[in-house]
Amino acid sequence: MNATVAMILALAVGTYAFRLVGPLLHGRVTVPARVQELASAGAIVLLVALLATGALTEGGGFAGWARPAGVLVGGVLAWRRAPFVVVVLGAAATTAVLRLAGVA
Repeated sequence: MNATVAMILALAVGTYAFRLVGPLLHGRVTVPARVQELASAGAIVLLVALLATGALTEGGGFAGWARPAGVLVGGVLAWRRAPFVVVVLGAAATTAVLRLAGVA
């Protein structure tokens, strides 16, 4: 067994353990409201950071203006509670049209 397979197995076991701990400890451990608020805020911050790096960078550099514009359109459509297909198609169409127009 090489190191890559061992690491994949270790991550799989760790992921399963995290998923198992929730139902096993439900009702036994009470988490304060402040900790729950901080965890929710932390999750939002991580998702925004992931969105920003995915939307703004490509290959270690700036991705151009078309992709962030498409993400912005998709975000607005999602905020307005448009169906998922409309959100995805709107973001993709915006990016495609801007790229066809020569916006990098």
